[in-house]
Amino acid sequence: MPQASPVLRPRAAVAAAGTGIAAVASLQSLLIPALGAIGADLHADAVGVTWTLTAWLITAAVATPLLGRAGDLVGRRRVMLVALLAVAVGSVAAAFAPTLELLLAARVLQGLGGAAFPLAFGLVRDAVPPQRVAGTIGILAAIMAVGSGLGTVVAGPVSETIGWRWLFVIPVALTALAITLLLRSGVPAVRRPGRIDPVPAVLLSGWLVALLLPLSSGAQWGWGSPLVVGLFVLAAVLLVAWVAVEIRSHAPLVDMRMMRIPAVWTSNATALFTGAAMFGVWAFLPRLAETPATTGWGLGATVSAVGIIMLPMLVAIATVGLVLGPLTRVFPLRVLLASGAALTGLASLGIAAFHAEVWQFALAALVLGIGTGLVTSTTPNVIVRAVSGDQIGIATGMNSNIRTIGGALGTTVFTAVVAGTVDAAGLPTEGAYVAAFVVGGALALAGAVTPFLARVPRPVTEPIPVGQARVLAEELEAEAAA
Repeated sequence: MPQASPVLRPRAAVAAAGTGIAAVASLQSLLIPALGAIGADLHADAVGVTWTLTAWLITAAVATPLLGRAGDLVGRRRVMLVALLAVAVGSVAAAFAPTLELLLAARVLQGLGGAAFPLAFGLVRDAVPPQRVAGTIGILAAIMAVGSGLGTVVAGPVSETIGWRWLFVIPVALTALAITLLLRSGVPAVRRPGRIDPVPAVLLSGWLVALLLPLSSGAQWGWGSPLVVGLFVLAAVLLVAWVAVEIRSHAPLVDMRMMRIPAVWTSNATALFTGAAMFGVWAFLPRLAETPATTGWGLGATVSAVGIIMLPMLVAIATVGLVLGPLTRVFPLRVLLASGAALTGLASLGIAAFHAEVWQFALAALVLGIGTGLVTSTTPNVIVRAVSGDQIGIATGMNSNIRTIGGALGTTVFTAVVAGTVDAAGLPTEGAYVAAFVVGGALALAGAVTPFLARVPRPVTEPIPVGQARVLAEELEAEAAA
């Protein structure tokens, strides 16, 4: 007797996707405020403890497109379960890690969860009625952005009160809930034709690692050092080789024709620019607010106070995600995307001009949250609408990677500008921060222009003559009767 198919539960699928995204997104920034405490506890220097961020970043960058493509082929539910299980195991291992080496190994496991982002977007398209896809993806993208900022808000108070190891309770609890919901969702394991060619997979992984490694550690190694220069050259060579292989491949990992779709390449370009601005502002707004008041211009805010300052940003991101569905019925997606990038730029420029009072930081964080919410919620919707069902995972995965590359570039640029001018006490000057946030504003505004660089085909609006319309109607009725 054939076994009955499991009952599809769309709400459980959406809840699983959202919870899994929240767990993985929190890992992006969860350790940043606690790096000092981690280094003191594990007897690691500043360079060593920074690898806890780099290990996660590089692993997630490689896993996101590869596992996203695997989900397209063998079933997104199955691959997402593997990714979430890796996050749970890695989080437990990180909480009990006695040495820096074991903590880094745990962070590599956690990095496999980066694939949850494209897998979740694909799950939604598989489980949710078409008319609800845009709004649901907007909510998931908002959860992703809120989760990324949540680490910055809660990590400081938690590590100061009960210790940094307790931070990993958050991803463990969230992944356990996500796995439970996903098992109950009934999403079918849809298999699609195709395979993952190992050659482009290796080349893609190679150029991502060769690029992100010096971007993350170049400041410690020296930007002109042979190692950094050599890695950048290697990244360029592997990138060219990867594109050449993909173009000639009969089963490409990333279809270059897909990457040339106007909606896809403009969204990727916007992700690069806005990712650079957003990650730079996220990293340096707290540092600016924490500048000692003894400088004469700093606020001297505590870590907990910075969390409160950043709270309007999280609220705004969540709110935008909830209302994106109705917004898409009023405004074109690229208008919403460009508006989000523009608001992000205005927030960065606002911080550069006004940073003397707490309310100015909070207002900038609110505007930044609206902009970030629009960008992160709209981008996956644009891509999901533009590509076929068997390319959702790889397309959104590559977009996520491009945003990550932009974030690494933006953080590097902000670091170089801020550290370029210091006072007698070794602290960055006010002018250095102003210059960095002006650069961030310019990058985001460039992203606001990008969505309009591609021509969108105009729909045919010429009226059909009445006689011709009657003939067409009769032909359609005849075909329906047949």
